[in-house]
Amino acid sequence: MWERTVDGRVLSFQLDGINNQNFIMRDRETGSWWQQVSGEAIRGPLKGTKLKRVFHDELTFKAWRSEWPGGRVLVPSATDTAWKRYAQGWEEQTGKYPVKIHGALDPQLAPRAIVMGIEVGEVSKAYPLDRILAQAPIHDRVGGLPIVLLVGEDGKSVRAFEARLDTVALELVRTVGEALGQVTDVGSGSRGNFRGEAVSGPLLGRR
Repeated sequence: MWERTVDGRVLSFQLDGINNQNFIMRDRETGSWWQQVSGEAIRGPLKGTKLKRVFHDELTFKAWRSEWPGGRVLVPSATDTAWKRYAQGWEEQTGKYPVKIHGALDPQLAPRAIVMGIEVGEVSKAYPLDRILAQAPIHDRVGGLPIVLLVGEDGKSVRAFEARLDTVALELVRTVGEALGQVTDVGSGSRGNFRGEAVSGPLLGRR
């Protein structure tokens, strides 16, 4: 997700093409082409310009609705049959296309494997989604920062948090009988949820 204001000018984007399942946007104001995946203009008057990233969650509707029951949803128009035809079977169809990159494919993962990427400063690391869903909570360090990956109650949504409060390191585990989206801090015995908030124990209310 990106801000669409560049140097004080609000740009309007539209789909202009597809490259390896990532769409290419074109702004109507300058005609520049932009990559969805990087937010960078790759052709036109604004080539080399980067859009500013907006923090966001990519969740299932069920997970989002449980946290924001009064939220508003943007959905396609009921009369937009062209979009429905275009979107029907999109993942299955594009998954059949060859992946073309300038280099050799890494055999460790399938070409279109979904990963969760984390950046801390100049350090980045990717985690295959299927492994996160099977093993969470997962503890690691990225750029020297302790992190923990959690899976939501829906068994599909994933979030990453700093695995510490103030300067105190946390070790979060799922104990026997705990549902998805619930974790327990070994050190304090406090229980937490998918929002990164302690819901019981000495850390109650801390996030």
